[in-house]
Formats: sequence, structure tokens, C-alpha cells
Amino acid sequence: MAATDRRLESNESNRTLIIIVAIAAAVVIAVVFGFLMWAVSSGPSGEVALQGAFRAGSPEFEKNQANIVLDTPEGWEGKRALGDLTMSLKTTVRNLTGKTLNGLEIKGSVVDSEGKPVKEKTLVFIPTKQGELPPNKTMQVQMMLDGMKDTDPRADIKMEVTAFKFKD
Repeated sequence: MAATDRRLESNESNRTLIIIVAIAAAVVIAVVFGFLMWAVSSGPSGEVALQGAFRAGSPEFEKNQANIVLDTPEGWEGKRALGDLTMSLKTTVRNLTGKTLNGLEIKGSVVDSEGKPVKEKTLVFIPTKQGELPPNKTMQVQMMLDGMKDTDPRADIKMEVTAFKFKD
């Protein structure tokens, strides 16, 4: 009879230990998941600026913007494990200006049915991704927009040149 009591006591202590470990593991997982959600939502926006570049409103920008051509962008949507959506945008840039580009800034955005941005990001592609783009050459550019929700209206995608610099 004493052996049966010891087995019951050891089964109950094992069960209690398993419950305590499971609760501790659930708390640790919840804290890690909460930190990851916070880090994604409060991370850097990716906004950057190309220093010393021609921007909208300058005569040089207005004169050459039509000769820096972006093909129609393509987009792919994906869901991450954290529950948010990411949109990957890709296009081809064509330099038809007759001058070498040594700076290129592009803004990509996901817009709703009224053309208002849902999510947007501006990145510098030259010189960060490629040193320069000679005349009559092309390059592929791609960016990722993340942090969107399932409920966000996503009607279209856009990519546009926001600034550029020429090699002297």
C-alpha cells in the first residue's frame, strides 16, 4: 500500500511540474511574440533622401523626368507569420536622358481606389544598389512594403522617380 501512495504522490508532483513548465513557456512565448509585433510596428519607415539631387519643382527635374522611364510596376502580396501583409514591388528603370545617373530615388506605394496611399516607401537605388546607370541602359529595382493589414484597401500600386543626380 505504501508503494501505491508513492506512485500517486510522484504522479501528482510530475503533473504539477509539467503544468508550471507549460505556463512558464507560454509566458515566454507571449513576451517574445509581443516584442516582435512591437518591433515590426515601430521599426524604421525606410524613408531616405538623396542629397544634392534634382527634385520636383526644379527646372532640371522637369526637363529630364520624362526621360527616366519606369515600366509598369508588378506587385506580389504575401502574408507573414506575424499576421501582417507585405507587398513586393518591382519595375525596370530606363535611362533615356543621354547622361549617366549616379543618384536615383524612387517612391513606391500601395493606393486605395481613390488613389490615396495606404502604404508608401522611398528608397535610394543609385548609388546604394548600383553605382551608376549609363545612358540607354536599364536596371531592375525592387522594394518591399510591409506592415499592412488584411482590412487595408489595396486597389493599385505605383512607383515614381522622386529625385535624381547626374554624373558630372
